[in-house]
Amino acid sequence: MPNDLEIQDLKVSVAGKPILNHLYLNLKPGIHVILGPNGSGKSTLCNALMGDPAFKVSGSIKFRGKEISRLTPDKKAKAGLFLAFQNPEEIEGVKASSLIRKVKSRNGRADMNQMVAEHNQLVEMAKSFGMGEDFISRELNVGFSGGEKKRMETLQMLALEPKLIILDEIDSGLDVDGVKLIAKTIKKMDDGERIFLLVTHHSKLLKYIKPNYVYVLVDGQIVDSGDSKLIGRIEKQGYSSYANKNKKKC
Repeated sequence: MPNDLEIQDLKVSVAGKPILNHLYLNLKPGIHVILGPNGSGKSTLCNALMGDPAFKVSGSIKFRGKEISRLTPDKKAKAGLFLAFQNPEEIEGVKASSLIRKVKSRNGRADMNQMVAEHNQLVEMAKSFGMGEDFISRELNVGFSGGEKKRMETLQMLALEPKLIILDEIDSGLDVDGVKLIAKTIKKMDDGERIFLLVTHHSKLLKYIKPNYVYVLVDGQIVDSGDSKLIGRIEKQGYSSYANKNKKKC
């Protein structure tokens, strides 16, 4: 399908240590959740998809029919990929509004009227998140609380309108209002064409979002898949039942 993300025989290593081994996934538009124990490779998968240069990657990653495994992170972003980091970086000297405006105008230089309109739109988005104009005028994530950093990641996601959205524990460290805000934004953007890939250790976000597909990642490979009922089964049984289980192609 044209809008799919197809991952074939993906192998990823860091500093010579293998993390992902012969991983297969085919993600159609919708909301996908990856669960797994600590150290199973969930964050590695997110960063490898986005092109982290610290990772050695082999295999095929196709998005909307095009091979993207060798693209640099900036080219992947231009292709429509977006990664919300588990621990967002602080960037001194760069205003959040300036960064978002720069990325949004990557296909050409915007005129002054367009820049003003986009800034006003961003201000309204920030207000809908319970943040004032000063929030987007500050240096990106500098002095932000953990919750504010996650809200900023969510604001960028909404403003940039990416096509493949990778959320690495976007719900960690958030109170219930923050979790509801993220869930509301995901539902708003879930238009039948976008792919959401959510990595989480917690079920609190999944109380407000019903994923279309759920996958279990153990020891660098997908070992199970199903619908949202799989989440409840894992909450009761944990991951011990997947020890030495045959791996799956999904």
